Amino acid sequence: MEQSTKKNIACIGAGYWGQNLIRNFFNLKVLHTVCDSDPERLKAIKANYPGISLTPEIQEVLQNPEIQGVVIATPAETHYSLAKRALISGKDVFVEKPLALKVSEGEELTNIAQNKELILMVGHILAYHPGIATLKELVAKGELGKINYIYSNRLNLGKFRKEENILWSFAPHDISVILMLLGEMPVEVSASGGSYLQPGVVDVTVTTIRFASGVRGHIFVSWLHPFKEQKLIVIG
Repeated sequence: MEQSTKKNIACIGAGYWGQNLIRNFFNLKVLHTVCDSDPERLKAIKANYPGISLTPEIQEVLQNPEIQGVVIATPAETHYSLAKRALISGKDVFVEKPLALKVSEGEELTNIAQNKELILMVGHILAYHPGIATLKELVAKGELGKINYIYSNRLNLGKFRKEENILWSFAPHDISVILMLLGEMPVEVSASGGSYLQPGVVDVTVTTIRFASGVRGHIFVSWLHPFKEQKLIVIG
């Protein structure tokens, strides 16, 4: 008899994006538990997803031997601490971007996962977009010649956040794609921006990147823009 490789998954966070993940894992028939501190959200999950276990307690998820993997869809500043707890508990982890808010925290999580031979995956969904996959293939085959410059715009009016700024909310998509296309890490990065709606929460940023290969790029992100635009340009 062929043994199933499917794992029981728990989703921590049932907010705006967590609801998408819950739906997808439920449709894949691997969703075991949903964890959220908001009783109204859990009530809605119970109505829409029969048979799924519900809990407001994260520790209950981490101590459950029936759960092999944890999905983290909580505010960005909690990603590091929750992912660390899940990994230490022996769970595979899928965490929404960004992985962490400090390089040292991201490196620590990576080391824990490697040492415990666990999966640690970040939700960089554009890496699986067919258009991006085709673009990567064109770059790898040299169809675009020598890559000189890459820029991206990710602009919208909203969704405004209090927990994280626009750089952490929007730019990880574009950063992940640029790094994947070039296959190298930058040697220089600078970013500047401004806060206009809430003190201390940046609404607009422009990031410039320089690579050892000579490629340069910039990333313009804003949730304070009059129209929606998602654009990635590769110049070779």
